[in-house]
Amino acid sequence: MIEKLCAKDIMLIDIIVSSPNDLVAAAKLKMVRANIGAVPVVENKNLVGLITHRDILLAGSEAMGLKVEDLMSKDLATVNEKTSIEEISKLMADTGFQRIPVVDGDVLVGLITQSCIIRAVADTL
Repeated sequence: MIEKLCAKDIMLIDIIVSSPNDLVAAAKLKMVRANIGAVPVVENKNLVGLITHRDILLAGSEAMGLKVEDLMSKDLATVNEKTSIEEISKLMADTGFQRIPVVDGDVLVGLITQSCIIRAVADTL
């Protein structure tokens, strides 16, 4: 059954996002308040990057005054809503990425985390 699942079936849709012009401190606060490790960066509904708590920690304390666009990762692996859970799992394993944005063109429509994959597997047991 699990092999029939696709991104649309397992993705998160209520996603907290940041803007490229937000301060890193604001993005970090969003992550802390929501107990999440990253936020997609969106401009005019289009995905332009992803910033993680790890990115912020590695940049040091002076990063708090920077803009999100200064620290965000821009070279992202993305999938569309029809991408199979098998392909998504392989992509995560091959890249080491813990989060994969789901896009329709360039528009962010969802986010798949490792927890989404684990939950889908657990639901089929």
